[in-house]
Amino acid sequence: MKITLIAGARPNFMKIGPIIKEIGLANREGIDILYRLVHTGQHYDTKLSKVFFEELEIPEPDVNLGAGSGTQAEQTAKIMVEFERDLLANPTDLVVVVGDVNSTMACTIVAKKLNTKVAHVEGGIRSWDLSMPEEINRMATDALADYFFTTSKVANNNLRKTGVSDDRIFFVGNTMIDSLLTNLTKIRKPNLWDENGLEKKNYLVLTLHRPSNVDDFENFDKLINTIDNSAGMPIIFPVPSTYTKEL
Repeated sequence: MKITLIAGARPNFMKIGPIIKEIGLANREGIDILYRLVHTGQHYDTKLSKVFFEELEIPEPDVNLGAGSGTQAEQTAKIMVEFERDLLANPTDLVVVVGDVNSTMACTIVAKKLNTKVAHVEGGIRSWDLSMPEEINRMATDALADYFFTTSKVANNNLRKTGVSDDRIFFVGNTMIDSLLTNLTKIRKPNLWDENGLEKKNYLVLTLHRPSNVDDFENFDKLINTIDNSAGMPIIFPVPSTYTKEL
């Protein structure tokens, strides 16, 4: 069986690592699976792409489509054009997409139009907020996919409500947790632990990236102040040093 794995953005890399390891294990047990890894190039900065391949020990992709950045439409269109060329040149039995980024939806549409089956890892997740680009990507991908590998029973039920039969749903859990467990031995105490007098189970780590939270500075300021005033313990907020100057 031939499989094409799609990865394009930071969250994807953490999800495909365990999948590739399992394919290797299956091959060693006599199950013949050939895979091809396609990097769409949606995330291309070293800190958002290359470092994940190195630290998670993911093999180099067979191709990088070089989609780059742009508006939602521009980026999605670039990925579709380039992946169509790649899939025509490299037919496969199954295209595996993960998560909910533009690459997920774009490659799903291309695969289905070329009569290729699609499996969605992390299918069925919903926020019901159509202002989120990711929600649109999820809904479009799940409307077209043939198989769904889910992280929760809630996701299973969301799919059933849209008419997906149980024989197409596989409740497997979250592959990002597999990545975490695999890499626990690499965790090292950072300098900021002692510098800030942190104590085990007595601090919070904050991450923010959704455009609605961070692009409007007034809204972002209110959000930060609300979190700071209600946390009741130290908060670690990792952001680039160039950005902190604006805070």
